[in-house]
Amino acid sequence: MMRRHTNLDMDALRTLVYGVDLGSFSQAALKLSRSPSAISTQLKKLEAQVGTELLRKSGRGLVLTDAGESFLVYARRLLELNDEAVAAVRGSKMEGAVRLGVQEDFGESLLPQVLGAFARSHPRVNIQVRITRNADLLAGVNKGELDLALAWGETRTAYVESLATLPVRWFGPREPAQVLRHPLPLAVFESPCLFRTLATACLDAVGIPWKVTFTSPSLAGLWAALSAGLGVTPRTALGVPQGVRPLDHADLPDLPRIALSLHRSEATASPAVARLTELVKQTVDDVIEQRAI
Repeated sequence: MMRRHTNLDMDALRTLVYGVDLGSFSQAALKLSRSPSAISTQLKKLEAQVGTELLRKSGRGLVLTDAGESFLVYARRLLELNDEAVAAVRGSKMEGAVRLGVQEDFGESLLPQVLGAFARSHPRVNIQVRITRNADLLAGVNKGELDLALAWGETRTAYVESLATLPVRWFGPREPAQVLRHPLPLAVFESPCLFRTLATACLDAVGIPWKVTFTSPSLAGLWAALSAGLGVTPRTALGVPQGVRPLDHADLPDLPRIALSLHRSEATASPAVARLTELVKQTVDDVIEQRAI
């Protein structure tokens, strides 16, 4: 007799992943527009399907069991394949080109996921990517040279959507004692730079003397300077490499949060631009949630 296969409930899988990523199944209920009782029913159904307990109570919340930890890896893969398959079928006939601009911060943390998923789902669409600094990205959108750009700050373009506001932190070498001195050595981008302006304004406000000891046109140059102990720099936690550490407990002023926005050159997005917009937004959400930024 042929063995009956168990078909996992994709909605229940999504509930499990969202609940874990958000740190709360109450938050998952809000995001998925479901009642707490519906969420509970889904999770119980999922446990019945796999035949083991995936979650256990811890205080007022739920945490993964050992089996749940193992199952979560497969749940993420199944959801990714499910969403990719649906997008591929719906977008298989989509053609044209789309031009995307991003900051270097997202080169490793976001870009490979976005480009890979988009290329697999829409093989007939030619995607062009420009990795450059904020001013160039915004200029590219305003001139119609870029269809979409992911950029820092509050600068407004004609069609902009705020995605998040992220904390800015001080970063330095693994051995910070060599750079925590007066005047404070700064490794920063060449002007104009939002992060540079934030840092110097905060240092001036508390009377900490500073000196620019290293400038670079690229983020890779800044990380290399920090690893070599040439200074400190203000940045978000996105894309921080090994050899660099946050200086959260150093005697340095707190830095304000910075906005992250998605800019579009046209009021009405083409199907390709609309799909790429969805992918960028979802990937940004996933990266922020996974890294608890």
